[in-house]
Amino acid sequence: MKLESLGVEKKPKIMIIPMIDIIFFLLVFFMMSMLSMVVQKSINLNLPQTTSARLNMDKTVPIAVTADGKIFVEQEQIPKEALRKRIEIEKARNPDLSIILRADAKSEHGTFVFVLDQLKATGVSKIGIATEVKTPDRE
Repeated sequence: MKLESLGVEKKPKIMIIPMIDIIFFLLVFFMMSMLSMVVQKSINLNLPQTTSARLNMDKTVPIAVTADGKIFVEQEQIPKEALRKRIEIEKARNPDLSIILRADAKSEHGTFVFVLDQLKATGVSKIGIATEVKTPDRE
């Protein structure tokens, strides 16, 4: 009689392929969920449309002008009189400051020019104007 063969069990095998599939699934899941958690530090506006809009990924400070003439730096409403001081504070924090100027398509031209003038007066030279990409079906 062979008693040795009765007490020996098969050694468990670790299947690595299903584990790799699960790891990739989790990786994709977390990447996609992180994309939805990105917070834009600005308010919602109806931007004018252009055919050559481009996104710059550098650290910028958004300034928004709403349709009714209100000025927002990031998400904080700033009165016209305090705008220059706020820009100077931001420039003191970051001497190489770049600004993204977002104005609603229906905003007043005078308010937009006022903000642009205040930016130039404080010495900010990197100013971008935000637009949306114009598609043929969105006129």
